[in-house]
Amino acid sequence: MKAVGLYQYLPVNSPNCFIDLELAKPTPMGNQLLVKVKAISVNPVDTKVRKPKAKTEDPARIIGWDAAGEVVATGADARLFSTGDRVYYAGSITQSGSNAEYQLVDERIVGRKPSNLSFEQAAALPLTTITAWEALFERMHVPEIPTVQSQNASLLIIAGAGGVGSIATQIAKKIAHLGTVVCTASRPESSAWCTEMGADFSINHKEPLLPQLQAKGLNGVDYILCCAPTEQYFEQMVDVINPQGTICSIVESNQGLDMNRLQGKSATFAWEFMFTRAMYSTDDIEQQHALLNKVSTAIEAGTLISTMSQCLGPLNARNLTEAHRLIEEGQTIGKIVLSECV
Repeated sequence: MKAVGLYQYLPVNSPNCFIDLELAKPTPMGNQLLVKVKAISVNPVDTKVRKPKAKTEDPARIIGWDAAGEVVATGADARLFSTGDRVYYAGSITQSGSNAEYQLVDERIVGRKPSNLSFEQAAALPLTTITAWEALFERMHVPEIPTVQSQNASLLIIAGAGGVGSIATQIAKKIAHLGTVVCTASRPESSAWCTEMGADFSINHKEPLLPQLQAKGLNGVDYILCCAPTEQYFEQMVDVINPQGTICSIVESNQGLDMNRLQGKSATFAWEFMFTRAMYSTDDIEQQHALLNKVSTAIEAGTLISTMSQCLGPLNARNLTEAHRLIEEGQTIGKIVLSECV
């Protein structure tokens, strides 16, 4: 099978950053599915895993954690899907990735592809959608069934034009029906994207956040979802969060965070890492299958939309390198997608 992998962890300006490969097609076992990958998308986690380091791989490593495709074979214990089913998923960070013609994936973290989306549009969604859904409903305990209190609540999404922010905005407004959803964005085009995704308004994360919120009539917010470097915004989040509010971050901190700063407000801080269930094979791992199916239903109903912003063409070393370059520049909006290997 065709695949795009790496032997060394190199910068994107290296001609060998990624290599086009021919590998043996794997065979599914247990509850695994063998999926013919029709499209993939690229996330910041891909660039973090690939970042230059003094390490080599032999055989080549295949990364990538977002895909949509068709089931072509199943393991003996598979019960959720059959050959011919169209699926989408983010996979596991501990397993061989989606940058290949075929991929093995645990069916318990796979959802049925929304029938009204192309494979490319569907591939844009799994990792960021699982992250946003778990952050909102499981880490911050936003009610999935709206209540009077939640419909009056406010959410601030820091870096709202990115992949997670784009779908989190939609989920917060269209599923949770939160009263006010505010995104941060620093450019006119990213601010416009946030509005398109459903944000009530946006503020500039390059300027102090609280005065901008106050200018819009908010003296604080009930929830904060941080999709940017946590240490960069921690002090501001402490100032902005309402008493008894909840902060969730999806980006690890490069320095210690003073949690004592949250004590006076009895505020909660939580981490979200969507790979946790797959990494540890948790008892509730199949929740990700159910989650993705719920999202498919919402997309088919027109409640949610794909966050794909651009497709760079077929999956190959050149196009994948370009996708990594664009993400590392930090100016992307929505999700970058690649079609199947050709």
